[in-house]
Amino acid sequence: MALAQLPFIQPQLVWQSDMIKNGELWRIITGNLTHTNWPHMIMNSMGLAIITFCFRHHLSPKRLFLLLLGLSAWVGCALFAWPTTWYAGLSGVLHGLFAWGALADIKQHDKLGKWLLAAIVAKILWEQFFGGAASSAQLIGARVAVEAHLAGALGGIVFGGLASMAKNKATTPKV
Repeated sequence: MALAQLPFIQPQLVWQSDMIKNGELWRIITGNLTHTNWPHMIMNSMGLAIITFCFRHHLSPKRLFLLLLGLSAWVGCALFAWPTTWYAGLSGVLHGLFAWGALADIKQHDKLGKWLLAAIVAKILWEQFFGGAASSAQLIGARVAVEAHLAGALGGIVFGGLASMAKNKATTPKV
């Protein structure tokens, strides 16, 4: 992510709807790797470290890579549903990874999973009605993209549900 911050690289990677519509499809993924400034990148990097630590018992390196890639694509595509023209940051993906992890906990009958899922749902609802935290907006020097948080959380729930369905199908005896 640090390389994506370099001034001569960041403009080529950031999520911009007009550039994506003109064929620069990589921005759907790479926009999640760019950030508005160094504090934004550090904050998102710390969030990634904390979330992956908390859900490490569910994550292999391969699964983490596929989730990050899949959630990046999901968030990058979902942003077209809003009047978004520009986006940078990993927060949408982080919300998705958190929701996915909460569902993984629930599937393993960890009672904390239900509380974690309720917390992320409450946070998303709060943001949809009241907007992102002003302190975060000031730190990152931009509006908090609450639509990316919603998209990411929904993606995490969908990916978690699909994984559960695939696992159930694989373990269901054929008649």
